Amino acid sequence: MHIIFTVNAAWNIFNFRRSLVEAMLEEGHKVTVLAPPDVAVKRLEALGCHFVPLEMDVKGLSPLADIALIRELRQHFYTLAPDAVFSFTIKNNIFGAIAARGLGFPFIPNVTGLGTAFLSSTLLRRVAETLYRIAFRSLPVVFFQNPDDQALFLSRGLTQSNQSRLLPGSGVDLKHFLPAPLPERDEVRFLMIARLLRDKGILEYALAAQQTLLSHPNTRFQLLGPLDVENRSAIPDTLLEKWRQNGTIEYLGESDDVRSEIADADCVVLPSYREGAPRTLIEAAAMARPLIATDVPGCRSVVEDGRTGLLCAPRDAESLSAAFIKMLTLTSAAREEMGRAGRNKMEREFDQAMVVDAYRGVLEEALML
Repeated sequence: MHIIFTVNAAWNIFNFRRSLVEAMLEEGHKVTVLAPPDVAVKRLEALGCHFVPLEMDVKGLSPLADIALIRELRQHFYTLAPDAVFSFTIKNNIFGAIAARGLGFPFIPNVTGLGTAFLSSTLLRRVAETLYRIAFRSLPVVFFQNPDDQALFLSRGLTQSNQSRLLPGSGVDLKHFLPAPLPERDEVRFLMIARLLRDKGILEYALAAQQTLLSHPNTRFQLLGPLDVENRSAIPDTLLEKWRQNGTIEYLGESDDVRSEIADADCVVLPSYREGAPRTLIEAAAMARPLIATDVPGCRSVVEDGRTGLLCAPRDAESLSAAFIKMLTLTSAAREEMGRAGRNKMEREFDQAMVVDAYRGVLEEALML
């Protein structure tokens, strides 16, 4: 079969869907990635993918630009003539579903998160819900990455129960992310891995770090991730530099392979406002690291409070600081036990093979139509 993967950035496919792409290629399918180009294009082509550039305004809200995107997607779909399209990220899901209507192939979106629209004004949320309702109403399958998002879409009539299927995020390669022993040293290091966006809880992380350092100075707070300047909620680099200068945050830059940074951390943190399935927490748990995260959709599907990590209130630096201090007061043996419990949870619930099998099942259903 010819399968198109469409997303708002090529790196998204390489970083988060590579195992699925590789599985499709190994089974003899032709894979085309339709996305705005970036540094991941050559890596995708090296895997064996065809790449077609997609022109889109990722962060814009212009209706005219969105109409143009629908037309461009429809032209690509018509020209490429796929047997199925797998879609990820909000605009590709909504406008791709509209563009694919009537072209005779299954369009399968994956709701990887609700994005800024559902965290913003009531008007913007209502517009987003209307678009989802229109786009998804005739699709055979809609994948969700956590039960909270699935329940929200069902309760608001954005999807129907016969369409809705739940995945364990994008899964994790348990052979690649192996358990690592906690470092033996006097200080404790917290690590946050995320794009540097307000919605990820960066501001709360820095403020909670400042509060915690007052009583626990022998603690380090590290931050790993790109300065996503194209996103409306990106923090300015001047603010990051201020945190670095006053000793609050140690910025580690970006990394294509986060395993060494996770192995060097005592606890991995994500104080996000909402997630689909937080990849960094899943990978850290697979490496047997205790976690701290906000009690929000996505995060609470990964973290079992008191067992694999600690949950704190969202948008609340004091609650996050209290979680830091609680983790600091645990013995090393207790943190190791949390890490082991997290690894066990990943083995039971988040193996990437489950995700690949779910997509295989969708393709088999498509062949029988």
